[in-house]
Amino acid sequence: MSKETPLLPISDAREAALFFVVGALCFLAALAALTTRGTYKAAEAWGAQIEGEITVVMRGTDRRTAETVAADVEKLATVFEAELLSRDEIEDLLKPSLGPGGIPDGLPLPLLMSVQADMAVGDPTEGIEAVLDKAGVDGDVAGNAGYADNVRGGLSVLRMVALSVVALLSATAIAVIAFATHAALLARRDIVDVLHLSGAEDRYIARLFERRFWVLALQAGLGGAVAALMVTALIVFSGGSAQGVEAQLLPRLSLDFWDVVIILITPVMAGLAARLAARMTVMNSLKETL
Repeated sequence: MSKETPLLPISDAREAALFFVVGALCFLAALAALTTRGTYKAAEAWGAQIEGEITVVMRGTDRRTAETVAADVEKLATVFEAELLSRDEIEDLLKPSLGPGGIPDGLPLPLLMSVQADMAVGDPTEGIEAVLDKAGVDGDVAGNAGYADNVRGGLSVLRMVALSVVALLSATAIAVIAFATHAALLARRDIVDVLHLSGAEDRYIARLFERRFWVLALQAGLGGAVAALMVTALIVFSGGSAQGVEAQLLPRLSLDFWDVVIILITPVMAGLAARLAARMTVMNSLKETL
C-alpha cells in the first residue's frame, strides 16, 4: 500500500521559517501579557499603599504635645498606626532635595506624623483635623489619594497599550500564516487540480491545510510559551531580592494561576488563529481560481 503524499512535505524549508516566526510572535505576545499583568499588580499594590498613607505637618508645638496628638489620632476608627517621625528620619526624607550636606544644625523643622489608614473603611482626614484643632496645634493634613488616582489612570493607558500590542502580534501571526498558506497552495497547485478532478470539494482541501497549520502553530506556540515561561522564571528568581521603593514599581511576576493560564492558552490561540487563517485563505484562493 503506497503512502499518501502530503500537500506540505515535512522537509519543506518554508515550514521551518514559519515555525520560527510563529514561535517568536507567541513568545513576544505571552511575555507582553505576563509583563503587563505583573506591572499592573505592582502598580495596584503601590497605589493601595500610598492611598492609605497620610502625612500630618505640625508647626509651633513641642514634641510632647505632638506625641499626644499622635496617640489621639491613632484612636480614630479608620487609623491603625500614627507615628511621629524623629529628626533623623525627617533629614533622610529631605536628603534627596538638600543634598549630602543635610540640614544645618539649629534650623527648626516642623514635626511630621505618618498616618496609616484604611481608606476602604473611611477617610480620617476630618477626624485628624479635629484632633489638631482640639489640641490647639497648627498643622496641615496631606493625603496621597491624588497620586493613587494618577496611578490608576496610568494603569488604564497601560492596559490599552498591552491589548494593542497583543492584538498587533496576533494580527501579524495571522497575516504570516495566510501568506504561507497561499504560497503552499500555489506550490501544490498540481495536486490541488488532481484533487478537484477526483471530485474533492474545496472544504476537503481546506481541511488538509487547516490540520497541517494547526499542528505547526500549536507546536510553535508551545515553544514560544515555554520560552516566555523561562524568561519570566528568570526574572522572578533574579529579582526576588530587590528591595527599596523602586523595587515596588517593578513588575510583580509571580507565576501564579493566571500567569500559568496565559502560558497554556498561548499555543491554543496560535493554533486556532492558524487554522482559521489557513481555511479562509484556501477557500478564497480556490474560489478566485474557479
